Amino acid sequence: MEASDVQTAQVSVRVGFGAGVAGSISTGLSVLDYLVGELARTAGMQLSLEVAPGTADKEAVVAGRALGEALAAPLRAGGASGRGFAWLPADEALAGAVLEVSERPLLASNVDFSGQRVGGLDGDVVARFLQELAAGASLNIHIRVLEGKDPQNVLLAIFKGLGAAIGEACRTSEGGRTR
Repeated sequence: MEASDVQTAQVSVRVGFGAGVAGSISTGLSVLDYLVGELARTAGMQLSLEVAPGTADKEAVVAGRALGEALAAPLRAGGASGRGFAWLPADEALAGAVLEVSERPLLASNVDFSGQRVGGLDGDVVARFLQELAAGASLNIHIRVLEGKDPQNVLLAIFKGLGAAIGEACRTSEGGRTR
């Protein structure tokens, strides 16, 4: 099984679908580690992501960009659909993500991330992570939240929905995963 790797002085990321790929996430931000872990789990991918310590904003930007760059190959692999969608809950929250490989990356959302804090993490940091993920993978991502009052549950539902959509986009028309 092949995996997609991205390594710089600040970040190391390995993405794979299938058995044999280790999984660990260390962005320096425990809440983001948890959210990205849920994204990977619902995508059905094994993910190793390590970011050199820095400011919260820088760590999130670097992690989002590196993950996006590592996902670019499996999203564009022969037979991959390159598009996906999913709606998933997290307690009272319900969020959906729709994405497609695009030459004009975009993150569109009905969620105002500003002013929200979850586990000490500013919502703006989450928004920047998602924007960099979209840019790194060249994805057009639309996120919609239908229900949810607790910011933690809203973010969890968003990352779960996005992960499931990414997993779908990496599947081939025969139902298998890209390598």
